[in-house]
Amino acid sequence: MMTGMKPTAFFGMLLMAAPLWGEEPLRLAIAGLVHGHASGFFRALKSRSDARLVGVWEPDVALQKQYAKQFDVPDNVFYTDLARMLVTTKPEAVAAFTNTYDHAMVVEAAAARKLPVMMEKPLAVSMEHARAIQKAAQRAGIPVVVNYETTWYANHAALRALLKEGNAGGEIRKMVAMDGHNGPKEIGVGPEFLGWLTDPVKNGAGALFDFGCYGANLMTWTSRMKPQIYARVDDEATILVEYPKAQGIIQASWNWPFGRKDFEVYAERAYAVATSGGGPLRVRLPGGQEEVRTPGPLPEDERDSISYLKAVVRGRLKPAGLSSLENNMIVTEILTAARESAKSGRRVVLGR
Repeated sequence: MMTGMKPTAFFGMLLMAAPLWGEEPLRLAIAGLVHGHASGFFRALKSRSDARLVGVWEPDVALQKQYAKQFDVPDNVFYTDLARMLVTTKPEAVAAFTNTYDHAMVVEAAAARKLPVMMEKPLAVSMEHARAIQKAAQRAGIPVVVNYETTWYANHAALRALLKEGNAGGEIRKMVAMDGHNGPKEIGVGPEFLGWLTDPVKNGAGALFDFGCYGANLMTWTSRMKPQIYARVDDEATILVEYPKAQGIIQASWNWPFGRKDFEVYAERAYAVATSGGGPLRVRLPGGQEEVRTPGPLPEDERDSISYLKAVVRGRLKPAGLSSLENNMIVTEILTAARESAKSGRRVVLGR
């Protein structure tokens, strides 16, 4: 995945970081439960001893009780007042599982108490919200981390490492990202999740913001294959990102026959393909045939969102690349331009 405004040549190797033992568990608070990924986060917390849930803010009491029962969480961990939860529980960091529109509000509340924040992608529904997040984070001096499932894929890390091995493959010419699933309603997301995913204000758009991406000079088309289900938002988006010497094609969809998060990179004389789930990487380099490479394990601090957040909070890592606020300001700029292009039918140029 690109982390800047222009593609690079096929380039280095990732360094393995040694884990630190004997640390106190990370005191972690959760803000919001309406994002369906919250359940996976709860499951992950229950299986590890290096992080401890100290508080949960969620205005919907029925949803609180649902999570309390499902994950055997004491009632006194839950709050309906965000500020009170942050003051009372004294967390070291906040993980946000609200709708995207509320990300700015959560960051501002956490920033007032100098607490780092991690939220589910995307960063924001608009540049106005993104700048509010950036301003709050800079004012308080806190890190903001944006969590993408694919960041923790071993094959994506292997692909990025391959891009650092030198210029044998030449400059990148084309990138193709195919992300999405066969629709949030079709895969059975909860009503609290579906309600805001299909709200153009709270989500920013439909599949465009849910699975969309970023670039420099952007032209996009969006369409609706299922207007009877997703009447207010797009369920299909194709984004064409034009770089000075390369092209990016992002296919964000709620219409795939199955879930996928695939990423392909084509250089002048080489290519690499990372498929869903982080498994083997397909590679063809100059002078050879296609080969399949099995990626090694990621560094201890970079294997999942909780480990990464803890490393950031404890000062071992600074948010960089795909998870960084800087990168995700660009993401929001591109998605906002994509939405504008889809409405106007015109090409949108972003100069940097």
